[in-house]
Amino acid sequence: MEMNASYNSFVAVGDSFTEGMSDLLPDGSYRGWADLLAARLAARGPGFRYANLAVRGKLIGQIAEEQAPVAAAMGADLVTLVGGLNDTLRPKVDMGRVRGHLEAAVELLAPSCKQLVLMRSPGRNGPVMERFRPRMEDLFVLIEELAARHGALVVDLYGAPALGDQRMWDVDRLHLTAEGHRRVAEAVWQALGLPAAQDWRTELPAAAPPGWAVRRTQDLSFARQHLLPWIGRRLTGRSSGDGRPAKRPELLPYEPMAGDPLS
Repeated sequence: MEMNASYNSFVAVGDSFTEGMSDLLPDGSYRGWADLLAARLAARGPGFRYANLAVRGKLIGQIAEEQAPVAAAMGADLVTLVGGLNDTLRPKVDMGRVRGHLEAAVELLAPSCKQLVLMRSPGRNGPVMERFRPRMEDLFVLIEELAARHGALVVDLYGAPALGDQRMWDVDRLHLTAEGHRRVAEAVWQALGLPAAQDWRTELPAAAPPGWAVRRTQDLSFARQHLLPWIGRRLTGRSSGDGRPAKRPELLPYEPMAGDPLS
């Protein structure tokens, strides 16, 4: 599809990253980069429609089987697919199965829309990132291969120092802050050939790191509130998205939510 084209409909597919965690709105719902992108696309002309099928905790197999067929049937101009990172964070993962599921999703979605967008997702700098980096990079190599084969765009967020900054990440250390989501929306916007509003790669001003006592307090709070529950779900085979519906399951005219940049 030609750059700077008109996008009159948009379907977002994926997990918590695309659902919008942790870009929290006052009413307790999540916004996120996909909603921000939809708001900007909607402002370009009347009749814009948007669906967000993403659900937190979903593995790539679930995305391929539950979301991709629904998204393909919608026939949207623009589809974004971001998934597989939840798989790479599991203690054990069959990367061959991840490859197969992602390939199936791309092969279904690419011919169903005018433009499919994939991502090399960002990662928070730190020991967790280093532990899982080889798996993530295997996933990203596959994404590049699939994009080249099917004419998809790849938004490369992985190598951007600004998005690796710990200050761009929520206290759970897994999800971007509102500022992080805003930058992702800008990155996708620019990848689509639309006029830039700012440089999303601009790094935050340097700041003195917190002291040892503050870091230990943060680590203990993180372990108690986020890490232990996450481990518990892994041990019991549960997911944070079990039984949770998509927040925008139908491709309907877009109505700005409270907090949208253009509302």
